Amino acid sequence: MNFDLPHPAPDALLHSEQLTAHIRAEIATSGGAIPFSRFMELCLYTPGLGYYSAGSRKFGEEGDFVTAPELGPLFAATTANALAPVLQQLGGDARFLEVGGGSGAFAETMLKRLLALDALPSRYAILEPSADLRERQRERLSTHLIPPVFALVEWLDRPFDTDWNGILFANEVIDALPTPRFVLRDSEVFEETVTLDGEGRFLRGEQPADALTVAAVRHLERYLESQFADGYRSEVLPQLPYWLQAVAGGLRSGAVLFVDYGYPRREFYLPERDNGTLRAFYRHRVHDDPFLWPGLQDLTASVDFTAVAEAGTHAGFDLAGYCTQANFLLGNGLDAMLAEAESRTDEVGRVCLRQEAKRLILPSEMGERFQVIGFERDIELEPAFLMGDLVWRL
Repeated sequence: MNFDLPHPAPDALLHSEQLTAHIRAEIATSGGAIPFSRFMELCLYTPGLGYYSAGSRKFGEEGDFVTAPELGPLFAATTANALAPVLQQLGGDARFLEVGGGSGAFAETMLKRLLALDALPSRYAILEPSADLRERQRERLSTHLIPPVFALVEWLDRPFDTDWNGILFANEVIDALPTPRFVLRDSEVFEETVTLDGEGRFLRGEQPADALTVAAVRHLERYLESQFADGYRSEVLPQLPYWLQAVAGGLRSGAVLFVDYGYPRREFYLPERDNGTLRAFYRHRVHDDPFLWPGLQDLTASVDFTAVAEAGTHAGFDLAGYCTQANFLLGNGLDAMLAEAESRTDEVGRVCLRQEAKRLILPSEMGERFQVIGFERDIELEPAFLMGDLVWRL
């Protein structure tokens, strides 16, 4: 138990107990164990009960974590500076697909900035699995966008099913994909599972990994030119190429941009990082117990950006660039966006904007922990990565 965590309210605990019972039942009907990736999927996405599928606050100071768009307008406005030239290159039929819309803060600022830059897409689609978040996004955007711009917004249950041109964008999405966990035993690859003890509590277990996971781990070892030590435990996303092709498969001309926290592969799988990167977020506190209060806490793992680069290029895109969030924002006009925003507010507002900028770019905050990677097809996105490109680290 993590005694430094605030205790959930009784109704929240009841919610967690309902999800716990649901997971226990699946474990029981699955021979007594499920892969950790399935446990993570159930914790996050079970309809009506999972962390992202229920109605509690996730984003912002009242939630469990703060994403860059929730800090204020600077992140999305600066990202719009980078992406507007792509939309202008593509012309009037270009679409914008945002995966995981959060509170709607990103879409609001992005559309306002694209309007100012005369670069609005023909459609702004949000691929959002949570019905609760969809309603929050709809309410926010209908309130804060002028009607002709709001009319461009739509919500999707699945990616576009026809060919399209435009931009695919996702901020802090890949880290929330249910990830398999692996461990080495006598040089053999095992997959981490979740089982139950005699009192119905979740326990960590292991089973021989399937062929896809074994191949993914051996690929890592070949890339790293060394074998993992006995007992080494971490995460790997063998399904990442399939996920990327699913969400971007119909994209014929355009750009893909992902922002997330993580590392290039050689840093992700350092020998000393032998328990992986899995962690839980609850009320702005980070801890390492994924079994605590299912449904009430976010479960996440860092991103192997080398794997993202491999997935994107294997899907037929060209790698446009890779850099820290700080360099991406500074290279695309963060200073100018800050000055423009400061000119429209009072001293209190200016202080808030400066604090926002610091959190976005300082190394001790989001500046270096978060990375940006971009892909292109038949357009040019490279100018967005002119400052501090780190492709050589991949």
